[in-house]
Amino acid sequence: MQLAARLARHLPFYYGWLVIAIAFVSMALAVNARTAFSLVFPPILDEFGWDRADTAGAFSFGFLVAAAVSPMLGRAVERLGPVPVLQAGVLASGLGMLLASQATSLWAFYLSLGLLVGFGSVCLGYTGHGLFLSAWFERKRGLAISIAYAGAGAGSIVLLPLMQQLIDTQGWRQACLAFGILILVVLVPLNLLVRRRPSDLGLQPDGDPIASESLARSRARREIDPAWTQIEWTLRLAMRTTRFWWIALAYASALFVWYAVQVHQTRYLLEIGFDPTTAAWALGFVSLAGIPGQIALGWLSDRIGREIVWSIGCAGFMVCCLLLLALTRWPSFPLLLLMVLVQGLIGYGVTSVFGAIPADVFESPHYGPIFGTLSLLAITGGALGPWITGLIHDYTGSYLPAFALGIAVSAMAAFAIWRAAPGAVRAVPGRSRPEPADSVGPG
Repeated sequence: MQLAARLARHLPFYYGWLVIAIAFVSMALAVNARTAFSLVFPPILDEFGWDRADTAGAFSFGFLVAAAVSPMLGRAVERLGPVPVLQAGVLASGLGMLLASQATSLWAFYLSLGLLVGFGSVCLGYTGHGLFLSAWFERKRGLAISIAYAGAGAGSIVLLPLMQQLIDTQGWRQACLAFGILILVVLVPLNLLVRRRPSDLGLQPDGDPIASESLARSRARREIDPAWTQIEWTLRLAMRTTRFWWIALAYASALFVWYAVQVHQTRYLLEIGFDPTTAAWALGFVSLAGIPGQIALGWLSDRIGREIVWSIGCAGFMVCCLLLLALTRWPSFPLLLLMVLVQGLIGYGVTSVFGAIPADVFESPHYGPIFGTLSLLAITGGALGPWITGLIHDYTGSYLPAFALGIAVSAMAAFAIWRAAPGAVRAVPGRSRPEPADSVGPG
C-alpha cells in the first residue's frame, strides 16, 4: 500500500494507466493459460484417445467453475479490494498449469486445466479486472478497458506460438510446466501495486484533479435518464430490470460463439488439411489482430456508443463462422487469413465494451456483485459453447452444423444489446449533450 501511495503521489495522472498496464500483463498470461487448452487438446487426444466431448469438457468445466465464483468475486472485491482476488488467481493459474504437466487421467485434467486454471482465469481475466477497472476512467472508459483487455491478444501472439514450439520439441507436459512457472514469477509481485479505485489513493478518475464543478457538469451531460442513474443500484434491484437480463443474454450468446470457435478451431483446421504450425499460427494471429481491433473499437465506443461497437463485434463472428464453413470446401491460406483477420480485428471487438456496458448502466458503489453475476451468466454461455460444439461433432461427424449455429447465436447477441440500450441510460462522451458556451468553466 505504501509503495502504491508513493507512486500515486508522484504520478497522479499516470497511475490509472499503470493499473491498466498491470491488467494488460495479467491478462496476457492468465487468459492464455486457459486459451492454451486449444494447443494441448490435440496431443492429449492423441495420447489418451478420449472422446472429444469428454476431453473438451475439462475446458467447459473450468468455465462453469468461473461462472459459479463470479458473483463471489464481486463481493470479495467490494469488501477486500482487488489484490487478494488477483493473487488467488495467480496461485490457481500457476498451480493448475504445474499440475497439468503431471496429469495422467481425465479427472486430473478437470482439476488442473478445468478447476484451477478456470478459477485463475476468471480472477485475472475479463471478470476480475472488469470489477474495478471501470472506476479508474469515465471519459475514456471504453479506450482504457479495451487496452487492458487487449493484453489477452498480445499474450496469445507471443506465448501461444512459443508454447506450440515447446509442445513440438519438448512435449505438452514441459510446455504446461514452463507456463505455470512464468505466471507465478511475473504476476505475484506485479499485482501488489493494484488498487480498487482512484479515491483509495486520493485521486480522481481519468487522472483529473480533485472533483471540480466542470467535472460534475461533464458527468451530468452524459446522463440521459437521470431517474435511472441516480438509483444506488444493488444486485437485487438490477436483477429486477429487463436491461440486466438483456445484457446477460447478449454476453452469454457472444461467449458461446467465441469459445466454441476458439477451442475447436485448431482441431478443425487440422482436419481439413492444414499443418499443426499453421493451425497454431492462426490461433495466435487471431489474437494479434484483436489488439488493434479491440483498442480501435474501444476508442470508437467512447464516441459513437456501445451498442454499435458491440454489434460490429457480433457481425465479425458471424462472418468468421461463414468463412469457417467456406474453408471446408476451399481450404486455402488466403481464406484462412481472411477468417483470422475478421475474427480478430472485428469479432474480438466485443471485449472492448464488455466492461463498459454494465458500468454505464449500473454504476454504483455496489457494482461488484452486479458485474460478477453478469459474468456468471456470460461464462455459462462460454462453457456451453465448446461442449455443445464437441457434442455436435461427435454425433454428426462434422463441425459445420455447429458453425451454422454460431451465426444464429451471434445475431441474437447483437439483438439483445440493442434491447438493453445502454446509450439510453448514459451517453458516451462523444454523444453527450454539449455545454452552453457561457457555462463552460476551467478544466
